[in-house]
Amino acid sequence: MRRVTGRTDRVVIVGAGLGGLSCALYLAASGRDVTVVEREPVPGGRAGRLSVSGYEFDTGPTVLTAPELIAEPLSALGEKLDDWLSLTPLDPAYRAYYPDGSTLDVITEPARMAQEIDRVCGPREAAGYLRFVGYARELWRLERDDFIARNLDSPIDLLRPTLLKLFLLGGFRSLSSKIGEFFEDPRTRRIFSFQALYAGVAPQRALALYAVISYLDSVAGVHFPRGGIHAVPVALAGAADKHGVTFRYNTTVTRVETHFGRARAVHTAAGERIAADVVVLNADLPVAYRDLLPASLAPRRISRLRHSPSCVVLHLGSTQRYSKIEHHNIHFGREWAGTFDDVIRRGRLMRDPSLLVTNPTRTDPGLAADGREVYYVLAPVPNLRAGGPGATSWRDGGLGDRYASELIATLEARGYRGLGASIEVSHVVTPADWAAAGHAAGTPFASAHTFGQTGPFRPGNLHPSLSNVVFVGSGTQPGVGVPMVLVSGKLAAQRVTGSCL
Repeated sequence: MRRVTGRTDRVVIVGAGLGGLSCALYLAASGRDVTVVEREPVPGGRAGRLSVSGYEFDTGPTVLTAPELIAEPLSALGEKLDDWLSLTPLDPAYRAYYPDGSTLDVITEPARMAQEIDRVCGPREAAGYLRFVGYARELWRLERDDFIARNLDSPIDLLRPTLLKLFLLGGFRSLSSKIGEFFEDPRTRRIFSFQALYAGVAPQRALALYAVISYLDSVAGVHFPRGGIHAVPVALAGAADKHGVTFRYNTTVTRVETHFGRARAVHTAAGERIAADVVVLNADLPVAYRDLLPASLAPRRISRLRHSPSCVVLHLGSTQRYSKIEHHNIHFGREWAGTFDDVIRRGRLMRDPSLLVTNPTRTDPGLAADGREVYYVLAPVPNLRAGGPGATSWRDGGLGDRYASELIATLEARGYRGLGASIEVSHVVTPADWAAAGHAAGTPFASAHTFGQTGPFRPGNLHPSLSNVVFVGSGTQPGVGVPMVLVSGKLAAQRVTGSCL
């Protein structure tokens, strides 16, 4: 494993996102002097918080899986997860709504889930589900230690016995075709393959290796922290602060100072120079290379990154409660393959949208005043480089508000009666807003190399020519989503310490 060369005593981490915080905990445990510099007044990065008129909104991820990956960096410092977070398992993890009027609850106990699938889709689908659980669990076991939780310097590092096992399991086939080996019903095929969108890939184009996301999501279990997902970075930052990590909030880094192949310091918008032996960048890779690092040192592969789809998010504060929904709800439109074609290939808004609706006050009423509800509505849309609506259309042309109205009307037609009239607070986030927040191509999801999203085909976490610059987060190895970002913190720390943490 390649590692940072030279002194590594003083580490500056730029960005207090989940990856940066995870890295900070591991490095503090190794005895490094760690400073985290964050432009916002609070930790979290994408997992931020919006407070409006008594409503508390998570501004980033809403689905939390694999809490053991939160426990690991805490335990590196002798801290216990339960002392920092109160987690509620969601049962069901999701409720799926289909255009034919049927619903399917995603339950993370296989025996009960098999009964649910039998009820909705029949015994043959239930038997296929049980085979899928065994398959996905084995994929996760094989991938986690050898590929996900391991630094990879080149494709050669994949040449392990596990690779043959993954090949024989069909891990390098398309996710859609592999899912078809277990399920025949379009409803089960959708609910166990839509997770590829988390990685910005249509199920038809994703590798079957991505079934591990479905496993974490729909088999291993979904949790919700008291206080919302933002409570996770708050907890990690609190533990880091307790153990001597220095936090500099409301501080914007403008560039990394380099000299003879090494980073020497970071400079802030206020004119301050913060010296460092190692710099860890928790930022979108295209943005980090463009804005913080010398342009002449950017590798060519960064210019070939393929940007994931973006999304429009509605943060709604409402007086209306709906008794037939769950914490997480997926409303599928009639279109499926056509939807991905619209958003990813043609740069068009979905004509028949599939939507995620999260109702966090169902689990944690403290996120709003008595009698009030918080709703988070997510609709995939093209990114700003997909040939569709541009930033000006979203920002100045009124498209954001018009599309928000369309989405609310769609939800009302699908059973959320009176939603529009019940809204007290509405905050719309569009690709233009994501771009203004520093996300490349106006998407909060990660970019990937043209060759794929997996392992060494993702941009590496060690700068190719600056020997002490390390990357962390969803843009680098091992991948996207909260679990992978937390693991990226451990991998980045290992590049500094040179040891297995």
